[in-house]
Amino acid sequence: MTRGGTLAALLTAAGLLLSGCAEVGNAVDQGSRTADKVAVCTEALGLADLNPLVDPAKFRARAEDKEKRLRELAGDVQDQNVKNALLGMADSYVQVQKERIEDAGVVAGWVQRNVKKLDALRTACS
Repeated sequence: MTRGGTLAALLTAAGLLLSGCAEVGNAVDQGSRTADKVAVCTEALGLADLNPLVDPAKFRARAEDKEKRLRELAGDVQDQNVKNALLGMADSYVQVQKERIEDAGVVAGWVQRNVKKLDALRTACS
């Protein structure tokens, strides 16, 4: 093989090697995004509880904490469907902080709306 032919073969091999590295890098990035989505979804679904039977101040404080954490999680995830579902749940926790939670009908209505938002999150996470 001539010197030019050897150089061409080496460059071709290097190109193939680098393109293989790019594919591996893309696969790793995709796996990382999936792992991030799974971690965010797991934590968000764990935040979904809120006990309306505690005193109103504690209830509002917990709702505020959950709302803030859901927004943080939305900032951490790249999947737009998951992000939208998290922000929808966060908005729900903002709304419940403004409600008269002493009224059982208000709490029941909020729970019903929040179940729909939780279902949307489950769907986006699957």
